[in-house]
Amino acid sequence: MDSSRDMYSHNHHKGYWEYHLEWCPKYRYNMLRREDIRKECEEILLKIAERIDIEVPEIAVMPDYVHMIVVSKRACNPSYLLFRFKGASSHEMFKRHPNFRKRYKKGHFWSPGKFSRTVSVDSETARAYVRRQWDIHQLNIQDFIQGSPAL
Repeated sequence: MDSSRDMYSHNHHKGYWEYHLEWCPKYRYNMLRREDIRKECEEILLKIAERIDIEVPEIAVMPDYVHMIVVSKRACNPSYLLFRFKGASSHEMFKRHPNFRKRYKKGHFWSPGKFSRTVSVDSETARAYVRRQWDIHQLNIQDFIQGSPAL
């Protein structure tokens, strides 16, 4: 096992908890289309991860969604992680960009929908998928895994 896959111990648990998380802005608006706003959102998410003691090996902030691969040092529900990332980042984005309230009058920046899954032993495939989000020919993770012509 390489150093990035060291087992963590916490409260009589020993394991390695890696998750693939994805969510998008409400109504799928391209609120993150500007490079400076995308970078700002990425910075906010990384600060949140640091605050809740989560490692982020891969992150892709796209114009209309966010992908993250996260590693937790303790067993936790992926819904809890999404709750923390979405809630704190939404609050910070509204604070930094008050004009976003014109589009989101009720104060909900992120859509209630979300995607999460645990990453299996072959996490490099999921990490490469997140890393290559800007590849316009990449349709979905199944095509990526099966070695579509986009590779």
